[in-house]
Amino acid sequence: MGAHSRTIDEVLEQLHVDKGGLTAAEARRRLETEGPNRLPDAKPDSLIKRIAKQFNDILIYVLLAGVVVTALLQHWIDSGVILGVVVINAVIGFIQEGKAEAALEGIRKMLSLDAQVRRDGHWVTIDAKELVPGDVVRLRSGDRVPADLRLIATTNLQIEESALTGESLPAEKSPDPVDEEAGVGDRTSMAFSSSLVTSGRGVGVVTGTGVNTEIGRINTMISEVQTLATPLTKAMNRFGAQLSITIGMFAVAMFAIGLIVHGNPPGDMMIAAISFAVAAIPEGLPAIMTITLAIGVQRMAKRNAITRRLTSVETLGSVTVICSDKTGTLTKNEMTVRAIATADGTYTVSGTGYQPNGQVLLDDSPVALERPDLLALVEAMAVANDAEVDENEDGRWVMIGEPTEGALQTLAVKCGFDRTEYDRVDEVPFESEHKLMATLEQSPDGRSLVLVKGAPDRLLARCRTQYSSRSGASALDHAWWEERIAEMTVHGLRVLAAARLQPDQDQRSLSLDDLDGGLVFLGVVGILDPPRPEAIESIVACRRAGIAVKMITGDHPATALAIALEMNIVSSERGDDAVISGVELEAATDDELQVIAQQYSVFARTSPEHKLRLVKALQATGEVAAMTGDGVNDAPTLKRADVGVAMGIKGTEATKEAAEIVLADDNFASIEQAVHEGRTIYDNLRKAILFILPTSVAEALVIMVAVVVGFDLPLTPTQILWVNMVTAVTLALALGFERAEPGIMDRPPRDSGASILGGYFLWRIAFVSVLTAGATIAVFHVVKGNTADLDIERTVAVNTLVFAEIFYLFNARFLTAASYFPSRLFGNPVAWIAVGVLLVLQVGFVYLPFMQSLFETAALSLRHWVIPIIIGLAIFAVVEVEKAVVRSWQRRHPRPRRACTG
Repeated sequence: MGAHSRTIDEVLEQLHVDKGGLTAAEARRRLETEGPNRLPDAKPDSLIKRIAKQFNDILIYVLLAGVVVTALLQHWIDSGVILGVVVINAVIGFIQEGKAEAALEGIRKMLSLDAQVRRDGHWVTIDAKELVPGDVVRLRSGDRVPADLRLIATTNLQIEESALTGESLPAEKSPDPVDEEAGVGDRTSMAFSSSLVTSGRGVGVVTGTGVNTEIGRINTMISEVQTLATPLTKAMNRFGAQLSITIGMFAVAMFAIGLIVHGNPPGDMMIAAISFAVAAIPEGLPAIMTITLAIGVQRMAKRNAITRRLTSVETLGSVTVICSDKTGTLTKNEMTVRAIATADGTYTVSGTGYQPNGQVLLDDSPVALERPDLLALVEAMAVANDAEVDENEDGRWVMIGEPTEGALQTLAVKCGFDRTEYDRVDEVPFESEHKLMATLEQSPDGRSLVLVKGAPDRLLARCRTQYSSRSGASALDHAWWEERIAEMTVHGLRVLAAARLQPDQDQRSLSLDDLDGGLVFLGVVGILDPPRPEAIESIVACRRAGIAVKMITGDHPATALAIALEMNIVSSERGDDAVISGVELEAATDDELQVIAQQYSVFARTSPEHKLRLVKALQATGEVAAMTGDGVNDAPTLKRADVGVAMGIKGTEATKEAAEIVLADDNFASIEQAVHEGRTIYDNLRKAILFILPTSVAEALVIMVAVVVGFDLPLTPTQILWVNMVTAVTLALALGFERAEPGIMDRPPRDSGASILGGYFLWRIAFVSVLTAGATIAVFHVVKGNTADLDIERTVAVNTLVFAEIFYLFNARFLTAASYFPSRLFGNPVAWIAVGVLLVLQVGFVYLPFMQSLFETAALSLRHWVIPIIIGLAIFAVVEVEKAVVRSWQRRHPRPRRACTG
C-alpha cells in the first residue's frame, strides 16, 4: 500500500518516527543511506560526440561527396560553398542538441531550496537537499513543497498541483487516507515535491526524496524516453540512400560501357563518370531544405508557434492525431459562471474569462438586477468574496485571488453590481472542514447582513427556507435543489451555493454557530473553465483535415466530458461512453491500450505514465502524434511525441525544453494554424525537390547518352556545378516562399511512411528530365552543325538547361493546379526576383572574361539566346498539359478521406 492510503500511525510506524520528528544524528545517518534530496545531474555527451553526431546523416554524406568531387576537380569555390552548407547544418544541429538535458535542468529548478523541519524537538530551517524520509516538515502559504509528504495535520491547506496533475484549481488537502487506487490528482492526503502551497498550513512526514518523489519519477521518465526520427528525416534518409546507390550503379555502368564498347581511355572514362556523379548529386538540395524549413519557422513564429527544431516544422504537416491537454489550451484557464439557478428560474450567462463581456439571460432574453432573486444571489457571491478583477494598463482584465471567487466577481461586474459600499464587520473564513465562507456586512442602506457562499450540501444542511421574489421566504424544497445541482454537475460545472441571514442590527461578531438553522437559501451557480471559441473552430478544421483530436487531462471525467462535448471532440450520442479514466488505462495491457487509444477521445484523471503509454499506443498503430502540455507531468510525453507542443505563457520551463514547438499564446487554434503551415512547408519542400531533381537527372542523362552513344560531352563538370548551384540558390529558394495550395486543410494527412517521392513524383521527374535532356542534346547538335566552336555549343546547352529550369519553376509552383493564370504566375514576387538574379548571373557566365576562362564558355549572339527561350516555353506548355491530364484523373478517382474517431 502507498502512503496515501495508509493511516498516519501506519506511515509513522513504517518510517520509524513519531510526530516529534527525527534527531539530528538519525537524520545524518539516513542522509548517508538515502542520499541527498535532489535529482541527479544529467550526463551530457562529450563535445566531440556532439559534434560528430551532426555529420551522421545521409544528406551530409551526399554533400561531403560533392565536396570531395569538386575538390578533385580543383573547383575550390564550389568546394567551399558546399562545405559551408555542411558546417551551417552542423552548427544548427549542435545548437539544438541537448534538449533533454535542458528539460531535466528545468525540473531541477522547480525544486524547493529550503524546508522547515522538526529536528531534536525544534523547528529549524535547513537546505531542502538535507531532507530524509521520516523528517517532519511544516508547510505554510507560499511555500514550495520540498519533498513528497504524507500529511499529518492540515488547516485550510490548498496546494496548486497543476504542473503534476493538470488540475485547473488548487487541491484541498486533508490527513484522511484515500483509496489505494487513487491517482495523483486524488491523493488528497499527500503533498508532492515542487507543488506550491496557495493557502492554509500543514504538517507532513517525508515519504520520498530525490528520484523517489513523484517529480523524480517524471525526471527519470524524461531521461529514459527515446525521441523518434521525424517523418521527413526518415524519408530523406531513404531518399539519400537510394539516390547514392543509383548514382554509383550508373557511374560504374557508364565507365564499363565507355571502356569496353567504345574503347575509350580509362582516364577519359573516369572524368565522364565523375561528371555523371556531379550531375546526378543535387548539391543544393540540403541547403534548400534547411532554408525552406527556416522560412517556415519564421512564418510559424508569426502565428504564435515558436519552433525549437527545424524538422519539427514539417512533421506538423503529417500529424494524424493531436493529443491535447484541457486546461489553458482548449480552455481559457479562467473560471467563468455559466449557469445560475434561483427559486424563480434558471439563468444562463454569456461571455468567457475574467473580461466582463456578457449578459445574464433568462429564456434567451437579457435580465438585470431589478430581479430581486438575481440581485440577492449576486450580492452574496460578490460580497462574501476576497478576489478582485480589474482592468490593467494593457486593457486586459486580470484576477487577483482564488479562481472560483474571481469568476463570481466577474459575474457581479457583468451585472453591474458594486460591492465597494459594503463594510465588512467580521467573517468566518473558508475552511476545508466546513466548506463555506461567511461575512457579516454593513450594507449601503445601513442594514446588517450575513452573506454566505460555499458547497451546496453544506449550505442546504444549514437552511430551512429559500428565497423567491414572488413569495419571499418559503420552505426549502431540498429535492428540487438537488435536481438543479445534479443538472449542473452532469454538465461538468462546479457548483457553489449562496445563502443569507438577517442578524441583529447591533451584532459585531460572527461565528460558525451563528449560521445554524437561520440561513435563507438563495440559489446556486455553475462554474466552468470555458472552451476557447477559436479552439472550437480549429477542432472542426482539424477534423475536416482528417486529424483526430483527443483530450488527455488530469481533470475529473464529468468535467472533461462536458468540455469535449461543447468543443465537438466527441458527439453527444456517445455520452459517457466517450470518456475513460486513468484507473481503466492502468489495468489495460499494451495491446488493449492500442484499441482504447483509437476508440476513445477523452482520457480523464491521467498520470504522466498514462499519457506516455497513450502516445506510444497511438504511434504503434501508425499515427503521427502531436502532444500539447504545460505541466512538468507532460514533459516525458512531449519528448516522446512526434511533435511536442508546450505552452509558452503558463508552461513550465521543463515542458518548454522537452518540446519541439512552444505556443506563445497557449491557444489550441495556434496548433491548427501551425499544422496548416507545416503542410505548406512540406508541399514547398516537395516542390523544391520536384524542381531540383529534373535538373540533376537531365544533366546526368545528357552525360550518360553522350558516353553510351559516343559523342562529345555537351557539358563539363564545372558547367554542371554552375547550373546546379545557381538554379538551387535562386529558383529553388523562391519555392520556399510559396503560399499554401488551395484546400490544403481539406485533404487527409499524408502517410508518414510513404516515400517523399511517390509514384506521380517519380513520373514527373522522369517526364521533365527526359524533355530537358532531349532538348539540351538536340540544341547542342543543332548548334554543332552551324559552328565548329565547342565552347559555344556547350554555352548554348547550358543556357538551354537554365531556361528550361526558369520556365519549369512556374510549373513546379503548383503541384497539380494550373499555373498559367495571371494571378498565379505573379502570385510569388520572390520567384520573379530569383529569375532576375539568375539572368544577371547567366549573362556574366556568358560574357565576363574571367567566367569564360573559369567555365570554358564563349560569348553568344542574339540568335543563340532565342533557342533556349523557345525551348523553355515549350516545356512549360507540355508540363501544363500533363498536369491537366492528372487533374482529370484525380477527379475521377478521389482519394478516400480519413475517418476521425469521436
